[in-house]
Amino acid sequence: MYIYNVTTNIEESVHDEWLIWMREVHIPDILATGKFLNAKMSKILVEEEMGGISYSVQFTTLSKEVLESYYAEDAPRLREDAHKRFPNKFVSFRTEMEIVSEH
Repeated sequence: MYIYNVTTNIEESVHDEWLIWMREVHIPDILATGKFLNAKMSKILVEEEMGGISYSVQFTTLSKEVLESYYAEDAPRLREDAHKRFPNKFVSFRTEMEIVSEH
């Protein structure tokens, strides 16, 4: 299994609106692709030098192939929606992780 992690730093001026959109629209839209089993959203508790508030969203998927199909079929549209709603108000980076063991 794989984890697709998206870490985002959002400006405080749009934080509340962004958080509602993430919970009610964006994460459900990503899950609706059928390519992920679940999602966990966590607030990062380290204060950022650049300001803003940071979050990590981890999506679990069954395989690298499923993740690649998400990138090809869904990611551009979903990322564009975020940029249209919150232009120049956030930065994100993505990390892929393979689950080695669970206890």
